Amino acid sequence: RLPTGSCTMSAAEDAEWLRWVTKQFGSIAGEDKEINLEEFKAALQVKESFFAERFFALFDSDGSGTISLEELLKALSLLVHGNETDKLRFLFQVYDMDGKMTKNRVVGVLRRAGVPALTHRDARSPCAGSGSIDPDELRVVLRWCLRESAIALPEERLGDLTLALFEAADKDHSGSITFEELREELEGFPEVMENLTISAASWLKPPPPRERSRRPRYLTQAYWHNHRSKLTFLGGYTGLNLLLFTLAALRHAGLGGWVVVARGCGQCLNFNCTFLAVLMLRRCLTWLRGTPIAKVLPLDQHVVFHQLVGYVVLALAAVHTGAHVANFSRLARQDGRHALAKYLLSARPGMGGLGGTASQTGLALVGLLAAMLAFSTPCVRRSGHFEVFYWTHLSYISVWTLLILHGPNFWKWFAVPGCLFALEKVVGLAWRRAGGLHIVEVNLLPSKVTHLVIERPQFFHYKPGDYIYLNIPAIATYEWHPFTISSAPEQQETLWLHIRSLGQWTNKLYEYFQQPEPPSPEPKPLSRSLREKRCRSWAQVGADGSQLSANAECYIDGPYGTPTRRIFTSEHAVLIGAGIGITPFASILQSIMYRYRRRKQSCPSCHYSWCEDLRDEEMTLRKVDFIWINRDQKHFEWFVSLLTKLEMEQVEQEPGGRFLEMHMYMTSALSKNDMKAIGLQMALDLLAAKEQRDSITGLRTRTQPGRPDWRKVFGKVAEEKRGKVQVFFCGSPALAKIIRVHCEHFGFRFFKENF
Repeated sequence: RLPTGSCTMSAAEDAEWLRWVTKQFGSIAGEDKEINLEEFKAALQVKESFFAERFFALFDSDGSGTISLEELLKALSLLVHGNETDKLRFLFQVYDMDGKMTKNRVVGVLRRAGVPALTHRDARSPCAGSGSIDPDELRVVLRWCLRESAIALPEERLGDLTLALFEAADKDHSGSITFEELREELEGFPEVMENLTISAASWLKPPPPRERSRRPRYLTQAYWHNHRSKLTFLGGYTGLNLLLFTLAALRHAGLGGWVVVARGCGQCLNFNCTFLAVLMLRRCLTWLRGTPIAKVLPLDQHVVFHQLVGYVVLALAAVHTGAHVANFSRLARQDGRHALAKYLLSARPGMGGLGGTASQTGLALVGLLAAMLAFSTPCVRRSGHFEVFYWTHLSYISVWTLLILHGPNFWKWFAVPGCLFALEKVVGLAWRRAGGLHIVEVNLLPSKVTHLVIERPQFFHYKPGDYIYLNIPAIATYEWHPFTISSAPEQQETLWLHIRSLGQWTNKLYEYFQQPEPPSPEPKPLSRSLREKRCRSWAQVGADGSQLSANAECYIDGPYGTPTRRIFTSEHAVLIGAGIGITPFASILQSIMYRYRRRKQSCPSCHYSWCEDLRDEEMTLRKVDFIWINRDQKHFEWFVSLLTKLEMEQVEQEPGGRFLEMHMYMTSALSKNDMKAIGLQMALDLLAAKEQRDSITGLRTRTQPGRPDWRKVFGKVAEEKRGKVQVFFCGSPALAKIIRVHCEHFGFRFFKENF
């Protein structure tokens, strides 16, 4: 991306930029001090060669077939230091294909675009440039713009885009677009002209200046405000451990320093080994989410805290063991009759533990804890060795048994949490023993997404955004994996799961249903209402997907709550899904639609607006902004049918309503500021305004190119002042960090879905 707005560049900045371009030119040009077309393509990092050839032809002012440093600096200086007219004239020359290109090169470009070259005056007229853009030239350029942005549209749609842009720009209806007409059309996009660039090529852009050191984010008031429950919990947790250590140390102060350390760590271990179980009481935690305690305790972070406490337990165990070994070594030297090994490996009355076995049970505990921690790391879990994690984690039964034998007071700490943990396991086993469920339908969607339709158990109740653990014996007998329920609770007879193939188990699932269906026993008959609902369901497969009937058996465990349960008690909710991260919001958006329809049906004479209607004891929402970010066009096919129905529902019930606003972003598409995309994006805008439908997704909402500018997005949300803003995110951890920082800046509460 070229530096822009350079009329405000200082002399020092200008000199630095010129030095940078000269240096980069030397690294690319080589010994001949010239850049040929292939070197230019590689440096410009364009997906298609058309724009590289157009830019190259315009930079190559003498037509020699290579670009010298002088030509490069001259062209870049024009773009950097030039005004809007200079930039626009360069853009016009890119689109005016019969200028600055040889006849053979024009013919080659047209052929690669799939257009017969002889139908165009590009192949007939001299290459001096006509000074106008005709429909054929515009169509060819837009076709290459589509390829550059990785957008696939049918030829008929390309014709519609060409016609929309041409009719808007051809002010005098002369059959061609002049420079003045193009400039007049672009005046409606002032922000585009201000930042118009040629490319995202990093070699043309000097490295950004180093930012001045500023106060760390962790010391800002916004950070402490947004993380107050988490930080308060961590402070209380740390203080409790220090208190337990101090009390135990004081109680054994007369037994020597090593004993003091060992006893202090031992008391902390009693608490932390019990707390590990508390953090995995999923059913209890799900119940707590519906109580006022959820506003105080960071229940959404229970898995993160479980991992943290696991590290703390291992560290305390290491110090506890080391202190005891040091004390035994001191006793062995004083005694003179027994070696250190005798103290460690032999049961001795009075040494602690059941029958004096504290040393042996302690060593066994350290070994088990180390193994559990080692095989719980992400590199083990996500590298196709989930079974190793699963079986080593089952040793928690042995750990708790050894702890009861090892520590005389551990059972007092563990009694209540242990009973709750056992009760949760019994309930889970009862669910499984009740019989397996049937997967009644499978849809294989684009981008290796498996859509499962599962029979819903009779007494299975859940909230929008909840998740379950799924086991399919045909894939792996003992593996249970968490997946968000993508259907609404109001859908009575089936559960929907959308599963992206990212790991070993999910890939096996997709491949299993790709295989030809084997002969199977007579499937369990479905009720008439279920068959009808399956026929009416909105989640039909994409054009290149496949739909299969299935009768595979599966087991579920849950449901379990997530942070998204807070959405219905928010005032202004911002839902952000990246890729398959839309699944919890699919359930939530459906639930909103069901509740809205039920409210209208129960009160047909009500004339309140949607926002006012939904403000009841269950839902206090005043505004919902839904943001979906996808890498490419195919990813939108997963839930576009649902989103279309939501749009239609809002338009029918409340024309012009803005209770639910959707924002779609396609990151592979180039932004309007890029010369390789400005024409396409203008055409898409014009056609969307004309047809009230987006050409990429078919929604009324226009799909925006590139990544969201979070400062602008959240700034607009803040300006609306529709109540307290809460942001809910489901997607990659890297994007979560970026959004969290912006939420802290604007004072929004941020919630991320965690498994």
